[in-house]
Amino acid sequence: MFKKPLAELKTSAPLRSSDRRKLKQRVLQTFPLLQPGDGDLLVPDGLLSQKFSTHLDDPGVAYLSPEGDPVWFTLGKGSDDLIPTVYTLWKRPDLLPFLSTPSAVVPKLVGGADLMIPGVVQHSHGLSEGQLVSVTQYHRGALGPPLAVGRMAVPEETLRRAADVDVKGKAVYILHTWRDVLWDMGPSKKMEAPEPRTFEAKVEAEGQEDGVKVEDGDMEVAVSGATLEGAVSDAENNIGPTTGTDAAPPEAKGGTMTAEDVSNALRSALLQAISITLSSLAPTSFPISASTFWSSYVLPARPVYVQLADGGSADASAVDVKQSTHKSVKAFLKASQKEGLIKLKDAKGGDVMVTGVSAQHPAVAGHKSHRTVKDVETRREKVEDRERKEREAKEKRKEEIQIAELYKPLGNTVPWFVAAEKDTSEFYTVSDVKTIFNAYVTTKQLVNPRDQQYINVGEDTELRIAVTGKNEDPPEFLKREEVLSRIRHNMQSWYEIRANGQDVVRKKGQLKPVSVVVKIRQGRKACTLVTGFEPYKLDAQDLAEELRKLCASSTSVSPVQGKPADMEIMVQGKQIAAVTELLVSKGLPKNWIEGADMTADKKKK
Repeated sequence: MFKKPLAELKTSAPLRSSDRRKLKQRVLQTFPLLQPGDGDLLVPDGLLSQKFSTHLDDPGVAYLSPEGDPVWFTLGKGSDDLIPTVYTLWKRPDLLPFLSTPSAVVPKLVGGADLMIPGVVQHSHGLSEGQLVSVTQYHRGALGPPLAVGRMAVPEETLRRAADVDVKGKAVYILHTWRDVLWDMGPSKKMEAPEPRTFEAKVEAEGQEDGVKVEDGDMEVAVSGATLEGAVSDAENNIGPTTGTDAAPPEAKGGTMTAEDVSNALRSALLQAISITLSSLAPTSFPISASTFWSSYVLPARPVYVQLADGGSADASAVDVKQSTHKSVKAFLKASQKEGLIKLKDAKGGDVMVTGVSAQHPAVAGHKSHRTVKDVETRREKVEDRERKEREAKEKRKEEIQIAELYKPLGNTVPWFVAAEKDTSEFYTVSDVKTIFNAYVTTKQLVNPRDQQYINVGEDTELRIAVTGKNEDPPEFLKREEVLSRIRHNMQSWYEIRANGQDVVRKKGQLKPVSVVVKIRQGRKACTLVTGFEPYKLDAQDLAEELRKLCASSTSVSPVQGKPADMEIMVQGKQIAAVTELLVSKGLPKNWIEGADMTADKKKK
């Protein structure tokens, strides 16, 4: 929403005392987690209001602290829907329910993207579509500071389903982020994000009035909504099959889980295994040894979080049969056979074998599916795999040759850069020129009121000069992209190349991609010609030698006809794919490789 400069920004004005009191009352009523004393902190005395219009012409009002930092805002004509800014959320991080996402996603959100469902690692409980939420960076064992504010695009059920199946789509429509245009309005814009908060989980009853349940790839607990302590508790030690040690039973609300509670949790795991997995096994899969049945089917199906008989709650992901009333796997299986859930037969050495399960048993049919240890492990593996791929992609980008097209003010563009209060001796990227232009047009109010695609260049002398070509009548209005294209065309072209471990190369002129062309030579023999690689710090002899081995073909190096300083590599055969693969492995971005097969045209001629 605030990724581009505002279309209009009015002068700020002090808020009247009566309006401030009304605003404070609205804040306290809208966010019930707040205490009366929080009103003066989040709606301070000396508050300012400032009307604005976004680049999409959505009207809004920003409420600024006495220092000038935006603390609240509204969007939409006549809207009373108060939205906290990131500045406010850093004062009260628990003000909104949250979703967390990997670090690699955060720059995309800051750049204006919405949060997608695959990018959600953990989230608060009870989320509904359209609800205001904050977005934090995921930290294992800690809760990161809010970095974005948005509205839920889907209900919580969709996020839950995404843990088991691949669900695409948007999770949160982002309204405002750290370091966007709204953030930059404040004098505190250079402030760095706070450190993540680390807590021990405080397990509360899921049904309590202010309880907030937080789902994570590593755990699922209910925590106090008043503080959100333990919202990102690291529960690695509670995941995976138990080893049969004499560890104490898991803690529950109001005390320790009883042996009966543990037995019920294990029975629930068995019911889950029968209904989800064992019932679909072929008859030939049986018999199954007791140890395999226990480790492969029952333990992975343990619930992560259970409600106890006394109304309390506990993390049951680490429960072990020794903590139950049965004390052993064999006794548990015997009791399950007596109930009619499974069938057993005796094996050698006093062990038992599972010969079948009763999928039609009323207890199985009435079992309500729960989130299991295996679900958690699978989700965690997905997150780790995604983070691993992101790290590999990041490392690969580091090895790439970094290429930047630059533009320097020249001739009739110089007065416009002076008018925009920019250094005329600097180099600017395409993105820089676009940002300067958008801010200039907004400040000068040059957008055509009848058609927002057009800019009234004739109303500004410097801009009109900057876009007018030689022997051309000055235009009165042009499309936005056409204006940008003309400005860049009238500037001086440069390029910059950064290769790993080498000096930065910056030269005047327009950089051309490496040409890889297949041509016919000496009758019907096809060969691949490679030219234009010198600017990228690639050596002709080295490339020729590697292509000779890679393509198992003869290669040669010779000067380009008419350009003795440039070299041409010839490889026998149609080798565009092989040459492209080698150049990419050398760090050259694929979009800077231009390949063509000229043999078809040759035959037609």
